[in-house]
Amino acid sequence: MSTVRTRFAPSPTGYMHIGGMRTALFNWLWARHHGGQFVLRIDDTDQQRNVEEALEPILHAFNWLGLDWDEGPEKGGDFGPYFQSERTELYRAAVDRLLAEGKAFKDFDPPEVTQADREAAEKEKRNFLNVRRSLDLTDAEREQYEAEGRPFVVRFLVPRDAGKVSIDDHIRGHVEWDCGLIPDPVIMRGNGMPLYNFATVVDDAEMKITHVIRAEEHLTNTAVQVLLYQALGDDVPEFAHIPFVAAPGTKEKLSKRDKKLEKYRKNPQFQKLFDLADRVFPQIGLGSSETLNPVMVKYYEEIGFLPEAVLNGLSRIGWSLDDKTEHMSLDFVVENFTLDRVVKSAAGLDPDKLLAYQEYWMGQKSLEEKVEYCLPYLVKAGRIPAEPDEPTRQFVGRLIEALGDRLKLFSDILNYEEYFVADNEMTYDEKAFQKRLRKPEDVAPLLAEFREELAGCDDFSADALDSLLHEWVEKKEIGMGRIIHALRMATTGKPAGPGMFDCLALLGKDRCLARIDRTLALLQEG
Repeated sequence: MSTVRTRFAPSPTGYMHIGGMRTALFNWLWARHHGGQFVLRIDDTDQQRNVEEALEPILHAFNWLGLDWDEGPEKGGDFGPYFQSERTELYRAAVDRLLAEGKAFKDFDPPEVTQADREAAEKEKRNFLNVRRSLDLTDAEREQYEAEGRPFVVRFLVPRDAGKVSIDDHIRGHVEWDCGLIPDPVIMRGNGMPLYNFATVVDDAEMKITHVIRAEEHLTNTAVQVLLYQALGDDVPEFAHIPFVAAPGTKEKLSKRDKKLEKYRKNPQFQKLFDLADRVFPQIGLGSSETLNPVMVKYYEEIGFLPEAVLNGLSRIGWSLDDKTEHMSLDFVVENFTLDRVVKSAAGLDPDKLLAYQEYWMGQKSLEEKVEYCLPYLVKAGRIPAEPDEPTRQFVGRLIEALGDRLKLFSDILNYEEYFVADNEMTYDEKAFQKRLRKPEDVAPLLAEFREELAGCDDFSADALDSLLHEWVEKKEIGMGRIIHALRMATTGKPAGPGMFDCLALLGKDRCLARIDRTLALLQEG
């Protein structure tokens, strides 16, 4: 096999779609598996966009996930430029060749005429084939039309008498099309701008791309593209049309459109990701799921996923090593990635699996690493100073250690604001306050009595506090449940969290006493 060269050619839309990232990943994996090159090419023929600004999120997504490219923006290479807007002369030269060789023609039919032909074909229930009226023009008529500035498009002249055009797709198998049923595609507009089907062929040929790995919806473009390769005298690359990424629990392609996003919010599996965004993003200055949602790669970075978890999840959408291996590092996938393990059917994005991968890879991180990931969330939310000192870092580390596997996403640290707010600003869970503090008639006296035990305690470690409470309830001959829930509510304002004694130790004696005093005052007020 010659040196494998794959490519990914996104349009600069201002964000990286999670489905597009999966396609890019499969191209990257195939290149890395074979020791080849991965090319990043930018389809920026839409001049209405601010390319530099819209491109940054795409490059950032690749960098965050650790998917390096061998050629492309910021790196250059021997086959540049890597922006389609800078390759116009290549497309025009290719069109001129096809025109000169009689393999393309200028079509002067107005759009309304072509549309009428299309409607007539539909009415007669036959395949639409454009009428090649412009081929009947004399040279003089053609020159006259051009001199008049009459609008035209350039169409590729499909060899309709050539029989079949076919490919042996790595995933779809043998696929063939009848050339006699293929309309002549427009390859260039009258203003000199190429269309996608043509530009991508020219680019792939010029950049020596050996394997075109892309989403299955592009399979319908392939017949024309193969004919274009042949007409230009270029080698036809190998194709692999991978299944599209489906919305959770559906066979429907994951879409970025607003109407689809509203539908996804009602999807039970997807809703939890939207809810996370609406809870977390306002706290760190990112708006809500209206501006950043789970269809975007950036969402997963900002909400606190690890790159390893997202890569693990993307690798498993439509590909598997076997029926039991779930947790895979990127190096492991590179070593084992083959296209024959890619499935044909639509592959769904599974938020539950993504979260499970996140939990696994979180477990592989050291305490120090977790602290480094969590600190930015606390800074952005205003819970700690922009440059936290060593005592603050140590406190965050102690809290993370106490949370254990409760910390699944790094943004989860924001759920524990009670450890960072002033004692008089701590809020109470109202329902739990009523249940654990107001309703039991004897809770206030018990809480006040145990408060004095805490005040006299010299060792405020979790183990010492555990022993203190157990000894006290035994002496009082009461059940642990009579006091422990009230104690948690009085000191944290919440009915659940880290271990009770870890909570007390984290807060320290003075803060625990101040919060219990505040709670007792509220109970006395009624």
